Amino acid sequence: MKKTHIDLEGKCILVTGSPGFIGANLVLRLLEDYKYCTIVSLDSMNDYYDPSLKEYRLRMIEKKALSLHRRHIFIRGSIADRMIVDGVFATYRPDIVINLAAQAGVRYSIEHPEVYIESNITGFFNILEACRHSYDRGAKGVEHLIYASSSSVYGGNKKVPFSTRDRVDNPVSLYAATKKSNELLAHSYSKLYNIPTTGLRFFTVYGPAGRPDMFYFSATKKLAAGEKIQIFNYGKCMRDFTYVDDIVEGIVRVAGGAPERRKGRDGLPVPPYAIYNIGGGTPENLLDFVNTLQEELVRAGVLSSDYDFEAHRELVEMQPGDVPVTFADSSALEKDFGFRPGIGIREGLRRFAEWYKDYYGV
Repeated sequence: MKKTHIDLEGKCILVTGSPGFIGANLVLRLLEDYKYCTIVSLDSMNDYYDPSLKEYRLRMIEKKALSLHRRHIFIRGSIADRMIVDGVFATYRPDIVINLAAQAGVRYSIEHPEVYIESNITGFFNILEACRHSYDRGAKGVEHLIYASSSSVYGGNKKVPFSTRDRVDNPVSLYAATKKSNELLAHSYSKLYNIPTTGLRFFTVYGPAGRPDMFYFSATKKLAAGEKIQIFNYGKCMRDFTYVDDIVEGIVRVAGGAPERRKGRDGLPVPPYAIYNIGGGTPENLLDFVNTLQEELVRAGVLSSDYDFEAHRELVEMQPGDVPVTFADSSALEKDFGFRPGIGIREGLRRFAEWYKDYYGV
């Protein structure tokens, strides 16, 4: 699909889900790269995981903005609150919208489905409606909406690597179902209201100051506390881990290339809509990943060199909602934007282990 180039410099960029894990890293990157942008952050700061980690990321953002004399506005609120979303759009009139706000986690969705409907469905609908009305009365409106989808939409797909051309009609978790719903809603709004939208299917994002519910983070906390870690599917899982800096690089590149607006033979808009995978394309065996994590935790001094790893690991069956393999085909991203994630597991986990030691004072 042809792209309309967007120079991000000088734009007003709304990032929802900041200071979440990916959102915070994205905002830090935007503040670093663009002198004249206005960055508006919106987040509910909920307690799905320890809010102090979000406060820590927010302080990093505010410190960066202050040191570089950049304009950053943080608004505490939920995208599920229509009045807050409409108020943000009316006040700041964003040129670019990057929607990363969502209730994350596959297993949490089994016990708390209502939270996913509120944030991932109602919240995303509010964002789409605000984008739609940004064009009212002939206004220029939103130039590009980028939103987070997930590799979870592929479900138990046995064809690998996963391609955006594959059918994704059989989600195995409510979380995956809400992300697929986001893609369908975005397509409808692109078609009906000519809104340029791009969905990004993220593959197992990890890195420093990440989400504590992610396996690499929770496993580290348990090992440091002398507890056992559970390795699901008896270690026979493959995951396409993607370091957070690679995710951010992909988002920034995609933000600058909106799907082209054009009309079809019927005179109606051809949906300016695109979907991309962002994944490393090199799945790691879960046991190998755990071994590398343990080695880097010892190297960083989080664990002692004589730590008995065998006594602190337990192989267990697959959990509901999980899938045995994730494997990204990111060739479309490389073709359209000249980028493919490339930061390896060893380097990524080393950075995480060093951050963990510093943050928790191990």
